[in-house]
Amino acid sequence: MNSMLEKLAGIEQRFEDLEAELMQVGEDYQRAAVLARERSNIEPIVSVYREYRTLNEQLEQAVMLGESDDTEIRELAEAEVVELKLQIEKLQDQLKHLLLPRDPRDERNVIMEIRAGTGGDEATLFAADLFRMYSRYAEGRKWSMEILSQNETGVGGFREVIFLVKGKGTFSRLKHESGVHRVQRVPVTESQGRIHTSTATVAVLAEADEVEIKIPDRDVRMDVFGSAGAGGQSVQKNATAVRLTHIPTGIVAQCQDERSQLQNRLRAMSILRARLYAIVIQEKQEKEDADRRAQVGTGGRAEKIRTYNYPQSRVTDHRLGLSSHNLLAILDGDLDIFIEELATREEAERLQAVQD
Repeated sequence: MNSMLEKLAGIEQRFEDLEAELMQVGEDYQRAAVLARERSNIEPIVSVYREYRTLNEQLEQAVMLGESDDTEIRELAEAEVVELKLQIEKLQDQLKHLLLPRDPRDERNVIMEIRAGTGGDEATLFAADLFRMYSRYAEGRKWSMEILSQNETGVGGFREVIFLVKGKGTFSRLKHESGVHRVQRVPVTESQGRIHTSTATVAVLAEADEVEIKIPDRDVRMDVFGSAGAGGQSVQKNATAVRLTHIPTGIVAQCQDERSQLQNRLRAMSILRARLYAIVIQEKQEKEDADRRAQVGTGGRAEKIRTYNYPQSRVTDHRLGLSSHNLLAILDGDLDIFIEELATREEAERLQAVQD
């Protein structure tokens, strides 16, 4: 308990230091954003810790009053001691949860990437279905969405679509969506009524800013080319599409949807920065001890996480062993049946890791 209190005192001191620094940061808005984010992350802990400290002070006073010669005062004090101890115990449990190691990306906006996998046109249509599913989920939570890059097909599907989701706690809610999604259904073009299996891959990346991920100009090669529309036809004569290659890692990001080369470059850079940030976080987590990381599945792109079975109107999450027989509602954005359970399991595994 003493070590926890020492840690809480240190967090409170850091909170006060952040508030003081924010008062003096001036017009360095990027630095102010970083400081404000850190302050926001630890503010709930500091708030509960201060309440915990206040209740302990009240407990000490109640214990002293419990030694009074006045019978009425003593009885009131003893009743207050019992009540305060219950409140303090609840706050102790709350503080233990708040102090659990958390993913530093949880409160970030996310960049989601959906790519058609095996299955030809049917896979691209499934990618479009997933995009709509996440769009509806975001809409239900009052989040905003913005398409950064898309590669459409002539049949109304996506070979690839990359989009930004903005809102409170977007990464914490969507991070377990990374992986392979599989659909089983009869394609519209299937005359024999046979069920086909197709896949799409989802990647969820935390948005990173320039202060956290600095990319020197010398490390990026930029290629420009003419934009292409659905089916690959050229839609602009001017070379406004941008492809960025991060030379040290070989990571590529491109954007062609904006009319100006500058806007396409800015969007491609945000995608590139998010991909590099994901690598930084992964390396950090591995160094801290991969075996003790709290996770639900690996979250890896090759992992099959969910199957959408149309004939049986069933969606199954393979990590949870949990199925819903309301496929249409799931595809309409009703994802919390899975997201809540994944978050609960992650919390339980983090607690177990701390106790081991």
